[in-house]
Amino acid sequence: MTHQPDPLSHAEQTARDWLAVIADRLGSDDRHFTYRALRAWLHLVRDRLTVESAAHLAAQLPEFLRGMFYDGWKPNRVPIRFDARTFAQRFAREAAISPGDVPAVAGAISDGLSALFSPGQLDHVFALMPSSLRGELQGEELRPTAPAPRSSGEHVRINALEDSVMALTEAVSALARGLENVPTNEPQGDRAAKAAQEAHRILMSQGTPQT
Repeated sequence: MTHQPDPLSHAEQTARDWLAVIADRLGSDDRHFTYRALRAWLHLVRDRLTVESAAHLAAQLPEFLRGMFYDGWKPNRVPIRFDARTFAQRFAREAAISPGDVPAVAGAISDGLSALFSPGQLDHVFALMPSSLRGELQGEELRPTAPAPRSSGEHVRINALEDSVMALTEAVSALARGLENVPTNEPQGDRAAKAAQEAHRILMSQGTPQT
């Protein structure tokens, strides 16, 4: 009988290689901690993205890590709007670390993933994030600001504006992809119609005003 190689061995080794890169960036030999921290990063970033952007990000992951990425995902509820402070609290809870350690850990993971993803992939993801959350993912500590009248309302408005810009960017990208003149068996009209439907869905999910 001819020996057949384990069909899962390559996928498992690739996942281990990725975790090794993340562990190196974290400066840790604890594989359980590395796994928890990476899982927290992926889940929180995933939940802040639209369905389409999350799918593009997941496509970059090894097969086993892609399963971790989608575990517990509720696509009908995304994107979930949360700021850098909520991100830090959730990250700390899921990774079982102190909130004060979140910027360093999140930044190290971002650095590792930037080397593993296709060039520019992580930059695209960060461009879809509010500036405060983008800083947290890049390892910048959240600086407390002195309370001021209407600061909370202003913060909410800024986050809402950034979310609207993100939605418009995603919608334009979806339309552009649908109008690209690329070799395909699908009629151009069908592709354009699907792209328009996807753009409409993105705008509706964000509650972005349409003209």
